[in-house]
Amino acid sequence: MASPLLVDDPAPSVRRLTLNRPEQLNAMTSELCEALHEELRRVADERACRAVILTGAGRGFCAGLDLAGYGAAPGNDGSDESRDRLINQEHMSRLVLALRALPQPVIAAVNGPAAGFGLALALGSDIRYAAPEAVFRVAFLNIGVSNCDMATSWLLPRLIGASRAHELMLTGRRVDAEEALRIGLVADVAGDGGLPERALAAAQQIATLAPWGVRLTKQGMWTALEIPSEQAAVEYEDRQQIMATFGKGVPEAIEAFLQKRAPEFED
Repeated sequence: MASPLLVDDPAPSVRRLTLNRPEQLNAMTSELCEALHEELRRVADERACRAVILTGAGRGFCAGLDLAGYGAAPGNDGSDESRDRLINQEHMSRLVLALRALPQPVIAAVNGPAAGFGLALALGSDIRYAAPEAVFRVAFLNIGVSNCDMATSWLLPRLIGASRAHELMLTGRRVDAEEALRIGLVADVAGDGGLPERALAAAQQIATLAPWGVRLTKQGMWTALEIPSEQAAVEYEDRQQIMATFGKGVPEAIEAFLQKRAPEFED
């Protein structure tokens, strides 16, 4: 059987994760979810990896939960139905949190439908690019449960604003790539088959920057969404900046500027 997750390094310091259930539009199962958990844990410990691309095989990004059956998450032994359902739920929801916790920036290359859990994976990424064929939908209502699921109720309003997010969550309507670009859900739409190259170019650009500075930026920008005041945010930033000055990036950047060459940042 083919692996549900393909892993490759399309460029130095860049890791690409490809959901590999194309005939099912990469619908999520426990096997695929666990493969993602395991790979994210590996990537987190690899300093040589500086950016991650998340995409889907075939014509879909991720159509959400596999309605033919999710399967059993690790620790689910069938002895207690309520506990087992919660274990499955947390197996999925913690994957969205893992994207945020990953030290490296994650770029979602949304090549097709991203619905339900698939949308949540895109929202949990740091940057989103889309192909013209991409379609976004908060789809949990379609199976009779709340559309407040997999961090969507927290992420979507912060990315596109509460008014738009509430409309999308309550109607469950489809959003095409052009609308997604217009409302700020994605950063760019890459046509003519150019999505892989667009995502890779951004990943390579990130990979050329000072790794410690990039990691602090990712951590800081997400934390800022939860900080209640400008004063507190500035105090947090001040401490991050002082931490950054102890890294190798600052002296290398200064030396490269004085020598009129491109910096070569180590981690």
